[in-house]
Amino acid sequence: MDWLKRHATACAIALLAALFSITAHAAEKDIEFRVDGKSVVGTLETPDNATEPAPVVLMLHGFTGSRHELPIADTDEGVFSRTARQLADNGYASLRIDFRGSGDSQGAWEDTTFSGQIVDAVAAVDWLKDSQDVDGDNISILGWSQGGLVAAHAAAERPDVKSVVLWAPVTNPLMTYSGILGSETVMNAIAGEPETPHTVKLPWGVDTTLKGAFYHEIPETSTAAAVSDYPGPLLVIVGTRDTTVAPQPAAGQILLNYHPGKQQLVVFDTDHVWDAFSGPGTLDGQMIPATLGWLEENR
Repeated sequence: MDWLKRHATACAIALLAALFSITAHAAEKDIEFRVDGKSVVGTLETPDNATEPAPVVLMLHGFTGSRHELPIADTDEGVFSRTARQLADNGYASLRIDFRGSGDSQGAWEDTTFSGQIVDAVAAVDWLKDSQDVDGDNISILGWSQGGLVAAHAAAERPDVKSVVLWAPVTNPLMTYSGILGSETVMNAIAGEPETPHTVKLPWGVDTTLKGAFYHEIPETSTAAAVSDYPGPLLVIVGTRDTTVAPQPAAGQILLNYHPGKQQLVVFDTDHVWDAFSGPGTLDGQMIPATLGWLEENR
């Protein structure tokens, strides 16, 4: 997996990295709530030193992922667990969830659909609004890849969320999933029955099985249409070497073309996984500081 174009103000990012290097500790606990009779499991992380409920970020994982997300080379953390820790270090709580059928949540992976994950995300926002552990009036959403598509739709459903951050969001599902699942499989599954299972080998070498219902939603789902219904602040971060959601930065720019509110596109020289296979440098030095900067600016 890779990502597209170049740099974006290295000095500013380095400054942000320094700005957000306050040291604190975080408290973690696993939570669960029910959606359509099934348990959705998440990890709630809160700053230890908070004197009042902290603003909170809902984190939505990508295709075939789980709430801790992709393991980062030379660390014992995933992309989302590391991000959550650094959010807590800077005064932000976070909730990262496993969608139904993924990770520790109930349900079968083969029943996964975009619409089902959107329902899970909206339920998570509502859970946070009722939580005594966080500031339910200050919720932001962070989605990565397919989680970015889901985040955009959740924000459209709950337009009072403070801000939205999309990391390499899927903006053209037909193009992206034809690349991941194979165009012939996608077209055959779209033409088939929603309950028919389809098994394919993914580009990273593992098999996956999804029912036709997943494929049926591919040409019907628009991330751009979703962000057009969200009036709040929108940050989109993409990488020039991304070959999973491509071409970049055009695939990110399309969302700004349709979004009606405050917005920013940030382009880094990185791939779809923020160089996680090489270590945490891009995540620590660029992704998290840019995200924190946006959260602070729109708090």
